[in-house]
Amino acid sequence: MIKPMTEIAEIIEKQEKCEIIITKGGSGNLLKSIRINKVGDLYLPGSDSYINTCLDEGLVTETIHVGYNKAAIMVQEGNPRNIPADLDVFLNKSYHIHLENPESGSIGRETQKIFEKKGVWDEVLENTCTLTTDLKDMHEDLKEKKIDLAINWYATAVWEENEPYIDALPIDEDYICFKEKTGVRVA
Repeated sequence: MIKPMTEIAEIIEKQEKCEIIITKGGSGNLLKSIRINKVGDLYLPGSDSYINTCLDEGLVTETIHVGYNKAAIMVQEGNPRNIPADLDVFLNKSYHIHLENPESGSIGRETQKIFEKKGVWDEVLENTCTLTTDLKDMHEDLKEKKIDLAINWYATAVWEENEPYIDALPIDEDYICFKEKTGVRVA
């Protein structure tokens, strides 16, 4: 969300003659920062589970639905290994897999929910080469052909810097959840 949020911040700064400071990171890491620092005006996590946690802990005063994103299987551009759009590929030990830690961010939590719904989370986790807190690493590893597949938000595959190097494969609708991205005011 950093690209649109940066554009929106620039517009507001110009209109309102103010300064906006954006802190970016995984939804879980940002939540930890809010808990500790008690600072912030808006929190835009990638999963409603973080919103529920904020509400339960009294960290927010208002929530507003902003939009949603959809998880997708990410492969190298052109899909040179002919990886099918099937979650079972994450059980194949011949692939190098990169996933986000569910404790760090929204796509990690979403990934865990998808595989738990399928009943194979533990096996997928065991078969994962890299469990990261930084999605930028995931994109770089796909671009540099260090990994074969990952799961990330579909939108990241069409970013200008990723589109020539990464293809997104759909995830079966029986397993995927559309997660609302919600703007939240910090109390």
